[in-house]
Amino acid sequence: MFHIGSLIVLCGLLAQTTALLETLPVPLDQNLPLAVTPALAPSPTDLAGSLTGALSNGLLAEGLLGILENLPLLDILKTRGNAPSGLLGGLLGKVTSLTPLLNDIIDLKITNPQLLELGLVQSPDGHRLYVTIPLGMILNVKTPLVGSLLKLAVKLNVTAELLAVTDEQKRVHLVVGDCTHSPGSLQISLLDGLGPLPIQSLVDNLTGILNNVLPELVQGKVCPLVNAVLSRLDVTLVHSIVNALIHGLEFVIKV
Repeated sequence: MFHIGSLIVLCGLLAQTTALLETLPVPLDQNLPLAVTPALAPSPTDLAGSLTGALSNGLLAEGLLGILENLPLLDILKTRGNAPSGLLGGLLGKVTSLTPLLNDIIDLKITNPQLLELGLVQSPDGHRLYVTIPLGMILNVKTPLVGSLLKLAVKLNVTAELLAVTDEQKRVHLVVGDCTHSPGSLQISLLDGLGPLPIQSLVDNLTGILNNVLPELVQGKVCPLVNAVLSRLDVTLVHSIVNALIHGLEFVIKV
């Protein structure tokens, strides 16, 4: 009886100990595989935000601001147009009182280039994206006689269409479809000008000339950069976006 009773007590103690151990946290064993939590699909806001963020960072990394700052605007103004001295000559003919000053223009320079917040719109059928790339810059017109003559604030939007395509190896890509400046998006405003001169007449004429030259010039520089950036996007991000576009799934939140 004594041995049987001791055995019963021992079993009871073991049961209590086992129950207590089950309530304690179990230390991780580095040799055991960890439970893997399935990755959640990105929300529409996350997907759209990730794309615009990646495009913006990519454009900056590709040297967009430096390219804008070094646009050959003065050379184009001098060489294009029907006037003997190009578009600039046509401008001088319209502002005759400024001709002695502007004949000696030595600098028409772009400063403070900016890439503003990108916009993203999805087509009604859900199969295409339109990225709006808003750009800002300051245009400085200088002459050797009076120094800074004009300072203009310039804003312009470039819109790129993004398409999902599958190549012969069944690999999916994002590519640029149409890419152009947004009609009517060019805005030019006077920041500073030499008071005694007929500045508004000069601004109006210069604005007309820039409307014919600047959008096409900027578009020709920016659109190839968009293609370059798309080719370097994160593969997972591209696959998620392409999958949504192929199936026409809406992931750009309309506001």
